Amino acid sequence: MASFKFVISDGKKSYQVEKDQKDAPVMGKKIGDKLDGSFLGLDGYELEVTGGSDKDGFPMRNDIEGQVRKRFLVTKDVGFHTEKKGLRRRKMLRGNSISDDISQINCKVTKKGEKPLEEVFKKEDKPKEEKGD
Repeated sequence: MASFKFVISDGKKSYQVEKDQKDAPVMGKKIGDKLDGSFLGLDGYELEVTGGSDKDGFPMRNDIEGQVRKRFLVTKDVGFHTEKKGLRRRKMLRGNSISDDISQINCKVTKKGEKPLEEVFKKEDKPKEEKGD
């Protein structure tokens, strides 16, 4: 079974956590929905889904309903940025619902817990092994 990569942002820094799909209760959630962070080890935290991308790298977009992936004519916003006025482009995009094809889920913190995120996600510094001849 595949896994989800959660990218959690608190406004200053972002952190990544991988979780198996069977252990993450996010199937069917949409962009803008709130999640309890306890399944990621973030007790007391509340997260909001802000986007993501599927297994092939196509971004999720809030105004496309469902789990579909198809080509849309876009003028601005997620997936297409331009300086020229009136420029449009047909892009492959993913809908706003989380399915088993999604590989990355972007979240932002809406309610903080007791421990700061730096403390929860601190990396253990491992000494580098020296190569011997």
